[in-house]
Amino acid sequence: MNGWNGQGRGIVLGGLLGVLVFLGSQSVGDVNVGSIFWWEEPAAVLKVAFLDVGQGDAIFIETPDGIQLLIDGGPDASVLRALPEVMPWWDRSLAMIVATHPDKDHIGGLVDVLVRYEVDQIVRTDNENETAVAAAFTLAAAQENSTLHIAQAGDVIKLGATTTLRIFSPAGVAADWDSNQASIVAQLQYGEIEFMFTGDIFVGLEEYLARTYGAALESEVLKVAHHGSRTSTAESFLQAVTPRYAVVSAGLDNRYGHPHREVVERLERHGSQIVNTAELGTIVFKSDGKRVWRE
Repeated sequence: MNGWNGQGRGIVLGGLLGVLVFLGSQSVGDVNVGSIFWWEEPAAVLKVAFLDVGQGDAIFIETPDGIQLLIDGGPDASVLRALPEVMPWWDRSLAMIVATHPDKDHIGGLVDVLVRYEVDQIVRTDNENETAVAAAFTLAAAQENSTLHIAQAGDVIKLGATTTLRIFSPAGVAADWDSNQASIVAQLQYGEIEFMFTGDIFVGLEEYLARTYGAALESEVLKVAHHGSRTSTAESFLQAVTPRYAVVSAGLDNRYGHPHREVVERLERHGSQIVNTAELGTIVFKSDGKRVWRE
């Protein structure tokens, strides 16, 4: 667990969902009955699912308080097939969606999500593409009548009583930035466990974040930036994050060759276990606030 030295606006999520009470978790341990062992999952766990949506990003989160959010939505309606695998098929509401940046492989599916689901809050940047999918997302967001928040470095979003989403980037007006560099970079924290989400940022911004925040970036799970492209995953950034798991969200046999070999080798040198949606499909992590494991 790391301290947070940023100062920014605070957002508390959960008011629209009623009073959420954290009851604590059951004790965790192995119960030995003869030669058979059972592992009892804690009652209060964080779920983070990296959805299989092909060549794109879509990350579903459910906090121990029951708050559900989606970071990005992949390139198309594939996200609508992936979501019922990790949340009840009849559930048609999300507390929040986060659009890291306005490229199709991140927001294309969010247009469909906004049509299908009721969304309380939308978090995005002020960066916009002059593309049909970006225009469709902006229109769908306006029609949803959700609360809109423009993310800024230093923002702290409270996801109920137990979980926090901290924004590290962008800092300042990002309207004219390269769309990838304008990606929202955020760290999800539950207890002593953190997840780092990076959108499609490049090496230069990763190096800036490592210089600026240092050990505060430390996270057990890293969503590898830009689908494992050689344009990202700087050495200094990996040294700051020190991820146990590195998640590549990419399509099978994608035309970009993601993840690039040099990125894989860099992650392996840092001792990270690499998991890829192209090979494994949807990848689900759970945490009790002290440990993190793959489901």
